[in-house]
Amino acid sequence: MTDDVLHLAESQMKKAQEALRHSLATIRTGRASTGLVENLLVEAYDSMLPLYQLANISVPENRLLLIQPFDATTLRAIGRAIQQSDLGLNPQDDGRVIRLVLPALTESRRKELVKQVRVRVEEVRVSVRNHRREAIEELRELEHEKLISEDELRRAQERLQELTDRAIKEVEQIGVSKEAEVMEV
Repeated sequence: MTDDVLHLAESQMKKAQEALRHSLATIRTGRASTGLVENLLVEAYDSMLPLYQLANISVPENRLLLIQPFDATTLRAIGRAIQQSDLGLNPQDDGRVIRLVLPALTESRRKELVKQVRVRVEEVRVSVRNHRREAIEELRELEHEKLISEDELRRAQERLQELTDRAIKEVEQIGVSKEAEVMEV
């Protein structure tokens, strides 16, 4: 029974780490990355669709993103979505493709982006701790219902703390590597 609770908590912590990786991919660094725009929502065909479903996104150069819509009629909607996003980029469209030139980041902009990274890392740390708290509550409930002993509860809590420490260490490592990537000139 304790194994089920621990396994669930561990999988939730791993999902939080993946969500962080996904979230940090949208933060701009000095280099172009498809992750920057691929999940940008575009209003097309009477619904909101992620950009990767509407266009081929490539990185032909270090600071250039090339967006080639599968259907030319979505070109304007894609350009509008990019302009309305918080990316601060100006799409240049030639009627067939959209080019996004990523300007070099200033030192102050890099510091702002590092702050964003730290905020997102802290949100995931809190999420991991919340998963730990929920698991502890479930374990205590099992002990209260006499389904596990006090010793089993204590051992399970120790294992849960090890899982939590490992997950937080991984989250911090993800954040540190993204910060280094953002600060890289």
